[in-house]
Amino acid sequence: MYENAPYLLIIDSRFYEDVSDDLVRGAIAEMDSIGGTYHRVSVPGVFEIPAGIRLAVRSMELVSAAVHKRFDGYVALGCVIHGETDHHEHVAREGLRGVNDLAMQYSIAVGMGILTCHTKEQAMERASVDKGNVGGRAARAAVQMIKLKRSLLSDR
Repeated sequence: MYENAPYLLIIDSRFYEDVSDDLVRGAIAEMDSIGGTYHRVSVPGVFEIPAGIRLAVRSMELVSAAVHKRFDGYVALGCVIHGETDHHEHVAREGLRGVNDLAMQYSIAVGMGILTCHTKEQAMERASVDKGNVGGRAARAAVQMIKLKRSLLSDR
């Protein structure tokens, strides 16, 4: 178990639902293994993940802590698969950049689990809890960033 177990927002893209479901399974298993808690929300695609995280950050700024517990960190999960045009490059780049920009601008702990693959088979292998477990690794990264943030705040 984990002392002061974190509360994460798991946000997943539903564009490739089966891939996302595996990514989410990995993130949830990681949270369960440390006794952490989570809230899951979904957005249509990877491009919308940064806006979803920003909406969550903003809602926590506006709502009293007595009403809602703040998220300690965020896990971004989704998949972009290479297509016939370069559209996938724009979606992947903007989704990844958007999440990173939020982490930097708002000093939030984020675990990045957005896959960029050539084929659906590659995506399924990387998402599978029994193989790549990118969702679990993204949750673990978010937890590690939360630990870092907490340690830096406690050193004052």
